[in-house]
Amino acid sequence: MKIKELHQKTTKELKELLEQDRHKLGQLKFNLASKKLKNHRQIRELRKEIARILTILSKNENESEK
Repeated sequence: MKIKELHQKTTKELKELLEQDRHKLGQLKFNLASKKLKNHRQIRELRKEIARILTILSKNENESEK
């Protein structure tokens, strides 16, 4: 998902997306360990998306405190 799309989402939507992505990451890691995953680059891309979501959530919290 693009960063612009993430900025348009509400905090609640971002938290739900974060939970889904973390679950998906766990599944991908399990599939990697059991040699079922063909494209291991998916793990890297998903970790970057999780980091983007966490960054936006942190930024939103800092702005709300001010």
